[in-house]
Amino acid sequence: MRSRDTPSAQRLRFRVMDIWDIPSLDVQPHQPQVLRSDERAARAIVIHLPAGEELQEHEVHEHAYLVVIDGQVELSQSGDSRTAGVGTVAHWVPQERHEVRATSDARLLLVLAPWPGPGHPNERNA
Repeated sequence: MRSRDTPSAQRLRFRVMDIWDIPSLDVQPHQPQVLRSDERAARAIVIHLPAGEELQEHEVHEHAYLVVIDGQVELSQSGDSRTAGVGTVAHWVPQERHEVRATSDARLLLVLAPWPGPGHPNERNA
């Protein structure tokens, strides 16, 4: 199953390659934008996290890769906290609890793989 929620005007299409200009996407707070979702592969999501807001402690069924595109966030896990700025890439294994707090307005790229991961509610309904 493929999902292309990004308007074509903001996605450049080549033969077998999709390219997104993430800084130019109109992503609103509390409205993550799925760039691409391929069953059994991965899901890519852009998130606008306003300063002072957080993705409260949580875990996912997939490997989670978080890329800071713009702004700065605080990444916390098991009592350890690190500041992450533009260009930082963080990785969590499945079921690893963590939280993300924006210390300034932040634009983040989240990649979940494989999608959906084992035990994910979408996987159980398949």
